[in-house]
Amino acid sequence: MNWFCPPPQGGYFAETVKNSDENYLKEDDDKKDIGLAVQTVFGEKKGKQKKRDDWFNRLIYGDNLLAMQALLAGDPTSGLPSMRGKIDLIYIDPPFDSKADYRTKITLPGTTVEQRPTVIEQFAYADTWKNGTVSYLEMLVPRLILMRELLSEQGSIYVHIDWHVGHYVKVIMDEIFGRENFVNEIIWAYKSGGVSDRYFARKHDILYFYRKTDNYIFNPLKEKSYNRGFKPYRFEGVKEYQDEIGWYTLVNMKDVWEIDMVGRTSSERVNYATQKPEKLIERVIKASSNENSIVADFFAGSGTTGAVAEKLGRKWIMAELGKPAVMISRKRLIDMKAKPFLYQSIGDYMKEQFEKSEFRRVGDLAHVVINLYGALPFPHQEGVPNNIGYIKESKTLVYVDSPNKLTGYRTLKKAQQLRESFMGGWEKVVVLGWNFVTDIGEVIKSIDDPRLEVLVIPADLLDKLKTKASYEKLIKSGKIRFSSLQYLTVKPVQKRRINDDTDELLIELDNYILLSPDALPLDEKNREKLEKVMGEDPLSLIEYWSIDPDYDGQVFRSKWQDYRENNENLRVKTRAKLDVPAREGKRKVCVKAVDVFGFESAVVVEVD
Repeated sequence: MNWFCPPPQGGYFAETVKNSDENYLKEDDDKKDIGLAVQTVFGEKKGKQKKRDDWFNRLIYGDNLLAMQALLAGDPTSGLPSMRGKIDLIYIDPPFDSKADYRTKITLPGTTVEQRPTVIEQFAYADTWKNGTVSYLEMLVPRLILMRELLSEQGSIYVHIDWHVGHYVKVIMDEIFGRENFVNEIIWAYKSGGVSDRYFARKHDILYFYRKTDNYIFNPLKEKSYNRGFKPYRFEGVKEYQDEIGWYTLVNMKDVWEIDMVGRTSSERVNYATQKPEKLIERVIKASSNENSIVADFFAGSGTTGAVAEKLGRKWIMAELGKPAVMISRKRLIDMKAKPFLYQSIGDYMKEQFEKSEFRRVGDLAHVVINLYGALPFPHQEGVPNNIGYIKESKTLVYVDSPNKLTGYRTLKKAQQLRESFMGGWEKVVVLGWNFVTDIGEVIKSIDDPRLEVLVIPADLLDKLKTKASYEKLIKSGKIRFSSLQYLTVKPVQKRRINDDTDELLIELDNYILLSPDALPLDEKNREKLEKVMGEDPLSLIEYWSIDPDYDGQVFRSKWQDYRENNENLRVKTRAKLDVPAREGKRKVCVKAVDVFGFESAVVVEVD
C-alpha cells in the first residue's frame, strides 16, 4: 500500500511547492506569448460599444494554468494589463472525486445522446488522477502558487474541498500561503447525499479560507441566533427581532453554514452535476470583497461565482476546461443579462500534446500522419517541404499542417500552389489539419476548389502515438479516420431600409454539417442516434447561434443570440430580424453557431 503521509513541515509538500514556485514563477517572461484569444463580446447594448481599455469581465475556456499565466503576463490584444496583485478574492472548487462520471447527456428532438468527455477533458482528468492523491496534489500546487501571485495585498482565497483530500490540501495551503495566514475552516453542512450503515452520513464540505496579508478585506456577516424558548429576552441595549419561528438576535456569523444544495426544482438550477448554491457563494463574496473588487474562479463549473459576482456589483474572471460547463456558464450569464463580457480561449491542446510527445520536429510528426493517412512521405532533401506526401495511383498530394497552427486561408492557398507547381503538378491536394479557424467552412466555400479536400486529424492521435509500438499497431489496425469539417450555411441576407436611420436585416440559417460522428466521443449506439438526427434535422444540433451585424474582422460582438433550451421544441429559431443603424455601401454580417458538442462555426456575409 502506498501510504501518503508527509510531515506538516518540509518533506514532500515543501519540496513540491518549492519546485513549483521556481518553475512557474521564474518562467513568466518566457510565457508572455501565451495569449488569450478574444472570441466574442457578449452583452453590449445598442450604441454602447465599450472601448478597448474598458474593463471586461471574462469567461475563459481552457487550462486554468495557462489562463493564469496569461493573466499574470497581461493581454495586450484586449487591453488587459498584468493582473498580478489585482484580484481581491479567489474562490475555487477543484474536482475532488476521482470516480466522478463526467459524461454529458444531450437531449435532442426525439432522442438522447450520451457524450463522453472531450479529449482535452479526458487527458486532464487522467493526468489529475493517474497516481491517485499524489497526482491530484501535484496538479493543484502550481495553480495555487499562481493564484497567490494574482491576489492583491488585501486579497483572500477560499478552497472548497471535501473529506477525500481536504487534510492534504490544508497542509499545502499552509506551505504556499503561510500557516499564519490561515483564517477559517468553514463547514458547509447540507441535507442531501447518501447514508450508510457503516459510517456517519457524510453531509458537509470544507472551505479553507486564507488571506494574502493581515490587511485583508473582511466584512462581518450576521446570522440569526434564536432565543431560548423563542421568547424575547428584553435585555437593555440588545436589539431583538421576530419571525414566524420566534424571537432572535443578530450575531456575527459562525464557521458552520447550513445551506441546502441546489434542488431539482430550484429556479437557479442549470442541470450541472456539481452546481453550488448561490447563497453559499454569496456569503464568500460579500465577506471577502467590496463593490468593484475583482473576483476570480479558476474551476468555474456552471458559472455560479460569476453569476453571483455580477449580481453583487463585483468584476469577475472565470476559467473552465470543460466544454459543457463553459456552454452552461455562457448561457447563464446571457440569460441574466450580464454586463458586457469577453468569451476567450487559451492554450491549444494539440500544441501542448505535441510539446509533451516524443516528436522533436513537426516534420517527423507530419511523416507519421502521412503514413497513417495511407500516403508516402517525400524523402528528406533540400527544397522539399517536410510536411507533404503523395498517393501515386491517384496523383494526390497530401499536406499536413502543424499542430501549432490554425489551418485557414493561407494554408489552403499554399496547398493549392504546391499542387500546381511541385514536381510537375498533381490532380488533387488533401490538407490534413489539427486545429482550424472558426470560419473554415466559409474559407473553403470562397476558394471553391473541387480538387482541394480538407480533413481533420483525430483529436486523440498524439496521445496514441506515445511509443513506436503504438504507432506500428495503428498502422496495422487501419482504424485512424480523418473526418470532414463541420460548417454552417446561411441563406442570402435580406436588407430593408425602414427609415433614414435604420435598416432591417433578415438572417436565416440554411444548413449545418457536423463533424463525422467518428470524430466525436460517442459509443456505437449513441453514434447511430446522432447519425439519424444529422440526416433528418441537422439544424436541431445547434445549441445556440448569434449575430454580429457590423463585423470588423477581428472581434465578434454578439448583438443577437438564441439558445435552443429557451424554446419549447428544443430547437433554435432559424430566422432573426435585426434593426441596425442605416449604412451606405457594404456591411459585413458574421453569424456564429455552436453545436451541442461545443464545436463552433462561423459565416461572414457581405450585404449591399
